[in-house]
Amino acid sequence: MKRTHPEKGQYGYRNYHKKAELLKIAAGAAVILIQLGARMLTERVSLQNLLTVMAIVSVLPVANLAAPLLAAFPYRTPGEDFHQKLMPYEDRTAVLYDLILTSKEYIMPMDGILIHPTGVYCYCTNPKLSVQKAEVFLNQMFQSHRLDPHVKILTDEKSFFKRAASLKPASEYEDDGSVEYTVNLLKNLSM
Repeated sequence: MKRTHPEKGQYGYRNYHKKAELLKIAAGAAVILIQLGARMLTERVSLQNLLTVMAIVSVLPVANLAAPLLAAFPYRTPGEDFHQKLMPYEDRTAVLYDLILTSKEYIMPMDGILIHPTGVYCYCTNPKLSVQKAEVFLNQMFQSHRLDPHVKILTDEKSFFKRAASLKPASEYEDDGSVEYTVNLLKNLSM
């Protein structure tokens, strides 16, 4: 049986993505070390210079992989109990898991996001987040993508689940395509 990996927005994505990126970084670091090792084994100056330049040029892509990973490293996939509590709401509205949204000022690890015709309700676990500024940023982002700016960030798990329980099924609202568009936008904005 073919084992599939979680995609962006699915439960378990953060942990999977971290492991995949670590493997890419380790492979890149190994290539750099092999190039430097090969440099030591040759006596031709022109080949030594070429291998040095190749190692230096190889550092940039590895650093580009490592930078976002370092920023997101402290944030793990929430426990399975969180997933089990949120799963029943998938029948009422679109639910995304494990996204990390960023602005110039903040890293916003969203353990769960409810995308409903009445708004977008995010559960963020960053204790240093200025919720008001982050909401302004996300609402402006939504406006720039021609969506209604109805994003609410909740940092308390009980409040998030209380909001989830209060939502009527999305099927009771007219479908104008904005929910699906919002889902895709949030996935694209996530690390």
